[in-house]
Amino acid sequence: MGMTGERRLAIAFFVTLLILTAEVIGGYLSNSLALLSDAGHMATDALAMGIGFVANRISGRPSDRYATFGYGRVGLLAALINGVSLLVIAGLIFYESYDRLLSPPEINIPLMLGIATIGFGGNSIMAFILGRSHEDLNIKAVWLHVMGDTLSSVGVIISGIAIYFTGWIYLDPIISIAIGGIIVWGGIRLIRDTLAIFLDLTPKGFDIKALTTEITAIPEVIGIHDVHLWSFAHDCVAFSAHILVSDRTLQETELTKERIEKVLREKGIAHTTLQIECSCTNCNDSLYCRTDPHKGKNMTTGT
Repeated sequence: MGMTGERRLAIAFFVTLLILTAEVIGGYLSNSLALLSDAGHMATDALAMGIGFVANRISGRPSDRYATFGYGRVGLLAALINGVSLLVIAGLIFYESYDRLLSPPEINIPLMLGIATIGFGGNSIMAFILGRSHEDLNIKAVWLHVMGDTLSSVGVIISGIAIYFTGWIYLDPIISIAIGGIIVWGGIRLIRDTLAIFLDLTPKGFDIKALTTEITAIPEVIGIHDVHLWSFAHDCVAFSAHILVSDRTLQETELTKERIEKVLREKGIAHTTLQIECSCTNCNDSLYCRTDPHKGKNMTTGT
């Protein structure tokens, strides 16, 4: 029986804390900013794992009278906080790197390499623990953070070896800037994706025009309007619309609704709210309309 997502997060969190402690002590004693920068990245990952663990617990709670949409966005709020913290730490790394470029200190290379190697080993173990399954998007996000840490550790090791053989200590702040760049890239992406959900923007990977065109291709559907496509959380996409259909019985209308829901499920949209309207009027307010085959009348007046 495989480990649950929460157990994987818990194990990865404690391994991260051990590596973080070692890198902070090693970076301070060796005077390596690259190692301290990697420790800063590890700190944000420990925060992400801790928040992710708690948010995963809360997000799994069912909807109630206080939260009719459920608690899925608790995890998004945690992600937004984590994304902002990434940018703050990257700013501190850039600031310290600038000072060290002006006046680089002496570095204890053997200690720096030893701690960085330990960090690389620990990150590799965490990547193995978290990376065996990506069905849980929350686990996948943490796995991507760990992979970033692994690359950072590789950067520290490379800079340590290069400084040892060349004596060019400017490589330490240069590698730190590169690590800071990785942190900024991850932070911006995290904030962008989180804000897109908070603002109810169309989820990535969905083409609203193609989707409505496919729905109106159903013979009995004449038009569609008041279309909304958004995400409750990172893994929950919702769709609502008013559907204009030809004059039909209630039973036939229900079959039409089921056909539309089938189209939406095939696109990965499980939560749907459809309001069926009769073509007794017209589709002037429709987003997409087509010629009514029953009346022979062109109804493409929507925008």
